[in-house]
Amino acid sequence: MDRRIAHLDMDAFYASVELLRYPQLRGLPVVVGGRGQTPPPPDTAPPDFPRLKTYAGRGVATTASYEARALGVHSGMGLMKAAQLAPGAILLPADFEAYRRYSRRFKAAVAELAPKIEDRGIDEIYIDLTEVPGDAATLAAEIKRRVFRATGLKCSIGITPNKLLSKIASELDKPDGLTLLSFADLPTRIWPLAVKKINGIGPKASAKLNTLGIHTVGELAVASPQLLLEHFGKHYGRWMLDAAHGRDERTVETSSEPKSISRETTFDRDLDPRRDRAELSRILISLCEGVARDLKRKGYLGKAIGIKLRFEDFRTLTRVVTQTEATDDAAAILAAARACLKRVTLERRLRLLGVRAATLVRPGEPVPSAREPAPENLLGETLPLFE
Repeated sequence: MDRRIAHLDMDAFYASVELLRYPQLRGLPVVVGGRGQTPPPPDTAPPDFPRLKTYAGRGVATTASYEARALGVHSGMGLMKAAQLAPGAILLPADFEAYRRYSRRFKAAVAELAPKIEDRGIDEIYIDLTEVPGDAATLAAEIKRRVFRATGLKCSIGITPNKLLSKIASELDKPDGLTLLSFADLPTRIWPLAVKKINGIGPKASAKLNTLGIHTVGELAVASPQLLLEHFGKHYGRWMLDAAHGRDERTVETSSEPKSISRETTFDRDLDPRRDRAELSRILISLCEGVARDLKRKGYLGKAIGIKLRFEDFRTLTRVVTQTEATDDAAAILAAARACLKRVTLERRLRLLGVRAATLVRPGEPVPSAREPAPENLLGETLPLFE
């Protein structure tokens, strides 16, 4: 039987949940993000909502309504930059507890019809419809109806023979989209798209392909295999060519183990490693304690502990140490994070700090091997900070 794999993506999920709370804002540019804000009362009149132009801080946009996206605002954008593009957009604080609640509702609604689901995050899932009776269009329409009945929210669905194509298809007709594609549709619907539309080709790889004269998926499909292998390596180059031809044999995984557990925070202002040492120490301890709580709550131990630093110039750096024993102890995680920091030259101010536990195992399970990256040759003064 030919496979029928669906990718369901909730439309502007966080913003849409907020519009259930504030229906008076429908049709207006709305941005969700920042922190430390007090949610406005549900009956607040539109003119009385806070606007982006009044925001001051280092927060980022968690999501934006489609009206705000039309003005150039997108998730992950700094709110100060977003304010330059859409100063009159309404700014709402994120309510992650509400988003998780609606996430559970829409997934439960889908599972009633098609139980073979792969959870890909708070607002998206893959669904294997291969053995579910009915034609694809009818099934997709019924799934959308059930999601709306359970949540009051709309979603977009792409159904194709595999996960790679379905991920792309679900984006083609947003919002409230329903897109069915077969391999015969590749030349008309997929090949004209930019290479970055393939999930797995990020900004750096996309830019490198562009310098090689490869801008669209169709151009990638007819690219020289030798050229791709030479510039991207044997594994990634071959995968790119397969992806451009819509080849993907991955199955829908109904259960999965997390690869890592992490926490990070972007500071309200850039912090100096020397002058703000006490504050950085407090933040580091808090992050390590948070990772330890998450590990305990989810029932994992982590052997590889890493840090993530983002500097004032947006340069991002990571370091990892592999411990002898896997742990969920906050003190042990803190000691490992500090060991990572001692391998970094801290000469610029910091805008973000993160802590990550990887090589996860359940208590009592054997720990898989994990290779620790070799330390770099660092220039300049290395400070034993955050102790």
